[in-house]
Amino acid sequence: MKKTLPLLMAALLSIAFISCATNKGNSTEPSKTKEPAKISKKFDKSQALVDSGSKEMKSMTGLELVYDMKTGWNLGNTLDALGGNGLNSETSWGQPRTTKAIIDGIARSGFKTIRMPATWHNHIIDDNYTIDPKWMARVKEIVDWAIEDDLYVILNTHHDNYGHDNKMPYRYGYYPTAMNEEESLSFLTNTWGQIALAFNNGYDEHLVFETLNEPRLSGTNNEWNYSSSNPVQKAAQEILNKFNQEIVNVIRASGGNNAKRLIVMPGYACSPSAALSNDFVLPEDPANNLGVAVHMYDPYDFAMNGNGTSKYDPKMANSLQYTFKNLESKFVKKNIPVYIGEYGCVNKENTEDRILWFNTFVRQTRKMGITCILWDNQAFHKDSNGYTEKFGFYIRNEQKWFVPEITETIMNAADLK
Repeated sequence: MKKTLPLLMAALLSIAFISCATNKGNSTEPSKTKEPAKISKKFDKSQALVDSGSKEMKSMTGLELVYDMKTGWNLGNTLDALGGNGLNSETSWGQPRTTKAIIDGIARSGFKTIRMPATWHNHIIDDNYTIDPKWMARVKEIVDWAIEDDLYVILNTHHDNYGHDNKMPYRYGYYPTAMNEEESLSFLTNTWGQIALAFNNGYDEHLVFETLNEPRLSGTNNEWNYSSSNPVQKAAQEILNKFNQEIVNVIRASGGNNAKRLIVMPGYACSPSAALSNDFVLPEDPANNLGVAVHMYDPYDFAMNGNGTSKYDPKMANSLQYTFKNLESKFVKKNIPVYIGEYGCVNKENTEDRILWFNTFVRQTRKMGITCILWDNQAFHKDSNGYTEKFGFYIRNEQKWFVPEITETIMNAADLK
């Protein structure tokens, strides 16, 4: 999620009817690891962090792993922030510097997974996509704290989607258009090449890679509301399929534990409607270990719209279940794991109604083997923007929950109590 995304749920309300898209990535046919695309620019390996650890990966399916994640929390607006310079970017969106105590508090609360959104294009230090080794080391430090607490960690590329529909300059990330495909692949393959070097044999199955975050035609009228009948969005999804394939190729080619690590990816804008369409195709994968990520703040008027209703209507459970069932039918029942990488409902001073929504959301998904990861941007109180974007849950500096009853509801629902 961006720091401010008032239109996000519009994208997630266009739920497609279930379809039978070709799933090359989970074919039972053996295949060889593909070589990454030939890219003219290549990062400076002498500056890259190289993982020297050694951990054995447990033999478990993607479905088993995602179910074992139980329920999770996002370290939002932190490693993904875009302001400041160098390591200062971590606090540029008003968050405290992440400490081991913060991570310990999440584990102590009963969460079993932390999604760590991370942005990379603003930490490139040369003309060949080399990432600042100090930034990589900082990301690695926080990941290690979570791993030490026996947490699953999801690491991604977050706010690296360029924000304008024009020719993208060097070092601005990626953009899913034909005009920007070559530059985008240079950024993505080099970035994931360096992540795969820094995170490999020292990390077992508790580390999961997520290829992209809400990839879309940012800055256009086609940014959200995915539809297969929209030729512009459809073309963008086809390019995103290529991006996902090349990222998988890079990760698998790095060998070691990365040759079999779970890799999860979204469709256009992380929208369920894109993932459920025939346009979204999983990559070919020799490890046969891929998953799907979606984001849901649904229904929009209750969960996302700061000016919408604050009342939970039991009918909301039906619309939620419709989406969940489609994801279960298309993916989970075909042995493709799914997690909802971001979910939540804004604080409109309606705790009782939010508790009903969280109980429904987490309980329904848990029964289907889908894991939910709470979005937390540390925005707790109504301000000049009203209730918009008020997704604050965990008070990091105090290691306590803003509304403990919501956290308790999530835990009980995840445990199906």
